[in-house]
Amino acid sequence: MLEEAKLIDEEYEKKNNRTWGVGFDLDGTWYATSLFWQPLQNQEDPYTEVGEASEGVLEGADLFCIKPGKAPQFGICVSEEGFKTGNQAGAVALATALSDRSSFIAVFKVGNGWWYTCVRNDIILSDGDMLFLNEEEAKEQFMSMLAVPDWGRKIAPPEWEIEDTEYPDLGRLLSKGAKSKLQKIKALRGTKLMLLIGVSAIVGFWLISNIISGIFFTPKKMPVVVPVKPKIVRKVETKPEVRPWESLVTPQAIMHKCANGIAAVQGILPPGWKLGDLTCTQGGIVTTWTRQIGRVSVINHALDKSGVAFARRAVSDNGESVAATIPLGRLQKMPSPPTQNAGDLKYAINDLFQSIGQPITLTNTTYTSPNGTVYRMIGFKFISQQNPITWSNLLTKFSGLEIKSIIYRIDQKTWEYEGTIYVL
Repeated sequence: MLEEAKLIDEEYEKKNNRTWGVGFDLDGTWYATSLFWQPLQNQEDPYTEVGEASEGVLEGADLFCIKPGKAPQFGICVSEEGFKTGNQAGAVALATALSDRSSFIAVFKVGNGWWYTCVRNDIILSDGDMLFLNEEEAKEQFMSMLAVPDWGRKIAPPEWEIEDTEYPDLGRLLSKGAKSKLQKIKALRGTKLMLLIGVSAIVGFWLISNIISGIFFTPKKMPVVVPVKPKIVRKVETKPEVRPWESLVTPQAIMHKCANGIAAVQGILPPGWKLGDLTCTQGGIVTTWTRQIGRVSVINHALDKSGVAFARRAVSDNGESVAATIPLGRLQKMPSPPTQNAGDLKYAINDLFQSIGQPITLTNTTYTSPNGTVYRMIGFKFISQQNPITWSNLLTKFSGLEIKSIIYRIDQKTWEYEGTIYVL
């Protein structure tokens, strides 16, 4: 089974350059990983929620499993990527085995990679179940979340030599956890299955009755009455709305690219020209150079030789300023659903920022979709002398986070951060 999974991973990676795996073998049991996890609202009938998620959140998903407990969830995946019906869900087994701690972060070395699992307040984070094929990526993900306080347990390979971590036996943990197998989303079950059986029986009885009636009874000839064909009014089907947090730019990606891009632009220092403040958004980095002495040809030459790829450059009509835009390139996106209500989130943010002596401004805000759905958010703003790479390890602890803008003030040497966090 392990060899088969490796072949699947290798074949898929050749086509799509995939850096993650779909599962691992341990003591003869195959555990599925890298599922996409969502909160489950209706435990009595989960199939409706699962079906909607397979059509909207993760289009094409055809397999799912259920995580029981204080915060029930369902995980979905796509069989074409290598998942199979009947596979055990590794994250369910581990989360239930460690249910005495509401939050834990772990990386286990398995046969074909490094399995990263992150549970916060009894919830498997949407990106908290991933089998990395590259050790550095697994360690980077672990370290980025390690900055978040109040982990009940921190588990990492001993060779990483990370302080305050442990490394229990994975096989023993998984054997104690709940067993949850992948099953087909579209499979008939429960009342739906009984309904199908009942309808089939009625149809069968009707067919047999018609056959017997045709053999033993001669029906009277009746005038043919042609019924008027009823007008069929087609119901307009509306596609399920894609919620805004289902495709957010990864905060780490934009913060690292903003920091690196701004540093590159700061290195362009044409004589006689002063660099202005730099504003970074998902659309790129925007800034302006203002002439103090010298000529336009000087800055034009400096920009040409800088090695920075500009999306746009424009000289003002009077030649006194030059504006430029630097693209950030492709930004990774991923689902990041909210995990806290507004009150709990404000408390957590204020507590974190007070612990490091950093002032922050929080506001309640909303977003209304074209379909009229209102989504609630907490807006935040703060000014710091620390660059985005430093802050990425702290801000990314909050699921549902979206970075709106990062501004670097040249004269003050400060960074201004603005963003929102979706709430339940």
